[in-house]
Amino acid sequence: MGARPVLVGFALLAAASVLIVSMPAIGAQGGRAPANSTLTAVPGIKVGHHTLTERPTGCTVVLAEAGVTAGVDVRGSAPATRETDLLSPVNLVQIAHAIVLSGGSAFGLDSASGVMRYLEERRIGFEFGPAHVPIVPAAAIFDLSVGDGRVRPGADCGYQAARAATDAPVAEGSVGAGAGATLGKAGGMGRSMKGGVGSASITLPSGLIVAALVVVNAAGDVIDPANGQVVAGVRTADGKSFADARKMLRAGGPSGVIAPAGRQNTTLGVVATNARLTKTEATRVSQMAHDGYARALAPAHTPGDGDVIFTLATGERTGNADAGQVGALAADVMAGAIVRAARQATGVPGFPALRDLK
Repeated sequence: MGARPVLVGFALLAAASVLIVSMPAIGAQGGRAPANSTLTAVPGIKVGHHTLTERPTGCTVVLAEAGVTAGVDVRGSAPATRETDLLSPVNLVQIAHAIVLSGGSAFGLDSASGVMRYLEERRIGFEFGPAHVPIVPAAAIFDLSVGDGRVRPGADCGYQAARAATDAPVAEGSVGAGAGATLGKAGGMGRSMKGGVGSASITLPSGLIVAALVVVNAAGDVIDPANGQVVAGVRTADGKSFADARKMLRAGGPSGVIAPAGRQNTTLGVVATNARLTKTEATRVSQMAHDGYARALAPAHTPGDGDVIFTLATGERTGNADAGQVGALAADVMAGAIVRAARQATGVPGFPALRDLK
């Protein structure tokens, strides 16, 4: 008897997963398409992109100007990050005012300085006399092999992305931090494809909202969890179909599957929810959300990835939250966002997108 409600709960989560992954525009509202099924479905969250089209590369800014509880989990072993230690549950500061995702590898972390300037101009942050110090953690992807790697996002890129931030549905595809993103590098960069930004959300009848935004710059293929099929990834030598990195791995080559791609990877994610979470709970949600990477990327969390997920909890929905429920839903929407990133990407010379393949 006691096991039955648990089984029902898992069935509901599985159904939500199918809705988000297969039909990301459909929310848990009687089958109707919500007005916004992206990260900004969470009130108080804004997103802005700035794209340097000459390369291409760019940055994406998630603004939470009122300050939100924040956590992070860094799962990749080659991260490019800024202020992530500050989000550890054992450290003093409990909130963040923005998250910056950027191209340009470690150079792109300069984008956060521009976001700090934008926020301080608006007197947002911790007040110290005439100064305001906003909390702006950041992470970057490696995209220097796409176009001229000497063109990188800097402080002005972050400032412009913050200025462009809005609570409208998030623009997806090869924009902002996803402008130079690629995926499917198991056969080398010459057989990879274009990645980008994707976003998805779910709203439960209770009013709980859980949403995700992701920048897919993965070594692995993008897999649709609903059917296990490759959505986008390493192409065959003739470029007409998918080689399937999982099959390549099981066949023993190329060495480690990610060897040809070196360290040119990293997938970055942000989870947002209107739930009230502690800093420790937000960190746990980030940890659980990495399951979305494992479901929709093959392989994920490789030695050449710098995979990171931030979690932002606005606390707008009062009452105690079930961090386990939020984390399970976060994994689902993260997987859905990854699939959307592949489907919304646009190609650049040398790196076709899914929409370019016949």
